[in-house]
Amino acid sequence: ERRKLESLTLYLSEEIRAAHEIDDIIGESTALHQVMASVKQVAQTDATVLISGETGTGKEVIARAIHGASHLSERILVKLNCAAMPANLVESELFGHERGAFTGAVARKAGRFELANGGTLFLDEIGELPLDAQAKLLRILQEGEFERVGGTQTFKVNVRVIAATNRNLAQMAEQEKFRSDLYYRLNVFPIHLPPLRERKDDIVPLVKYFVARCASKFGKPIEIIPERVTRALLQYNWPGNIRELQHVIERAVILSQGPELVLGDWFQTTPTRPASGSNKLRTLAEMERDYILEILGQTYWRVSGKGGAAELLDLKPTTLESRMKKLGIVRPR
Repeated sequence: ERRKLESLTLYLSEEIRAAHEIDDIIGESTALHQVMASVKQVAQTDATVLISGETGTGKEVIARAIHGASHLSERILVKLNCAAMPANLVESELFGHERGAFTGAVARKAGRFELANGGTLFLDEIGELPLDAQAKLLRILQEGEFERVGGTQTFKVNVRVIAATNRNLAQMAEQEKFRSDLYYRLNVFPIHLPPLRERKDDIVPLVKYFVARCASKFGKPIEIIPERVTRALLQYNWPGNIRELQHVIERAVILSQGPELVLGDWFQTTPTRPASGSNKLRTLAEMERDYILEILGQTYWRVSGKGGAAELLDLKPTTLESRMKKLGIVRPR
């Protein structure tokens, strides 16, 4: 019991747990109002929810809003990104493991389901979950029980599951890349988040929100969003959705001088193409790489500490270093 409490304390010290209030969701589009009506409806139940939508549309925000509006709002909300876990460690993260269960398992560990007992577990990118783990997840959803990896003791839990995906799980189930029985069990109450390009009425409220937040964060006296800036932002297609919009506004706020928000030449309302003449459009990862490089240049490649790149990007230094490694960003000698 003491070890379980220590595991829980460690988890809570590292995980962001703040639930979102429904009234904090930003937007004015009809599509978003329909989504929020569904959120209010399902929040009053214990039903399993499957949130679908492109990357960056705000699926985690919706999951947190559901938790925050439910009778479990005072209980813990635990998150696991299934895409961020190596396949051989996913089961350990979900269900825990016993000492000696595998190489490196030097101590017993509680999994996310144990930590979330009595509360909510948010499984992001559920489409990336390996098939073996899918079978065990189905058992928990149906029977509320599991064993730790390498263990024989059966644990009973009462956890509300909210899952999210940017993939077509129905199609994956037809192709036998995702268990159809698990898909139907997860899809009890589906919520689809349309991409930002289909929710143009949400762009201006989001821009105002991000500008105010970033101006306060970076100590910038920005009070004016010119009409030409608004037009440019409305013209853009936003392949990276709200996450990309947030990054663009952060960058614009950092680079703006004076009370007016300025979009520099770096922002183009149509996707840019490489100078080589290739037909390949720039990916979101390429745009993110350029953004991180620009911030690193401003901080003279100082990652951590006050005024460092991690602080400006609102990331942990370890997270930024991980992103740099993934994007192939190497500190110049």
